[in-house]
Amino acid sequence: MSNAIDQTRRMLSLVTYLRERPGAEVAEVARAFGISERELIADLNVLPMCGTSFRGGDLLDIDTDGERIWWHNVDDVAQPLRLAADEATALLVAARAVATLPGLRERDRQALTRAVAKIENAAGESAEGSARVGVTFEGEGQVFADIDRALSEGRRIWLRYYSHGRGGMTEREVDPIRLLTEGHTYLDGWCRTSEDRRLFRLDRVAEIKVLDEPADPPRLEPRDLSQGLVNPGADDPEVVVEVGPGGRWVAEYYTHDLAEEMPDGGLRITLRSSDPSSLRTLALRLGRDGRITAPAPVAEQARQSALAALAAYGDAE
Repeated sequence: MSNAIDQTRRMLSLVTYLRERPGAEVAEVARAFGISERELIADLNVLPMCGTSFRGGDLLDIDTDGERIWWHNVDDVAQPLRLAADEATALLVAARAVATLPGLRERDRQALTRAVAKIENAAGESAEGSARVGVTFEGEGQVFADIDRALSEGRRIWLRYYSHGRGGMTEREVDPIRLLTEGHTYLDGWCRTSEDRRLFRLDRVAEIKVLDEPADPPRLEPRDLSQGLVNPGADDPEVVVEVGPGGRWVAEYYTHDLAEEMPDGGLRITLRSSDPSSLRTLALRLGRDGRITAPAPVAEQARQSALAALAAYGDAE
């Protein structure tokens, strides 16, 4: 997966590079991008299948004689992009699906989320249909289908939901607003149990029912996704988590301020949380692959939780 992502990033840069250097030499371009000439030619074979329209028009007219690279329709492709409704929908659905890939680097995921927000704003009503179209993992498929049905029929739903912060199952009645994707697929809804707006991760829904009651969420402003979906506040307490090589995934799935390389191949990750105690579950999940080191009270809570878990296993033997 990382190879495909790296190639996509490289090809986007390659388009800009070639636009400014007509007739660029193959060997020179390969050196500039730190790849072999064979890899560059492979990229060039893909670029002519890319363009500014999903209908097959306005493709990049790029070719090479093995020594130099020529782009024949630079001016045509440089024209401002205009998306039809179906094109905007396809682009948004695809972008949200890519954002769920576990191999995607966090900075790329955040950039993609910001781009989706800009496309939604630019497309206006043309993008509304994309909010109810998505790509999900098989295990979430039925939950997604029930929420989609509740959205289309304007009905309330009941959830048995694992609350990460409370560390247990809860039951909620929710008026669904929309489905969102950033790393995971979420339901954005008005929780009748807490009388507040909440995000529910679909992979944490243990049971779902579409109720007969009509959904009636209050009128709310759309979430600002320009900075990502889940944004810790600047005043939230800092938590430091040190992970070994097996825990590097934390930097991919948790929004963080800093990730420093450690000599053993691990990371020292600094993140913010409005409820630091909720990260005890993360510490238990990491096991030997990581631990919370600061602040001291949270680190001690995590240690006590781990000891309690080990004691429970001892009592079961």
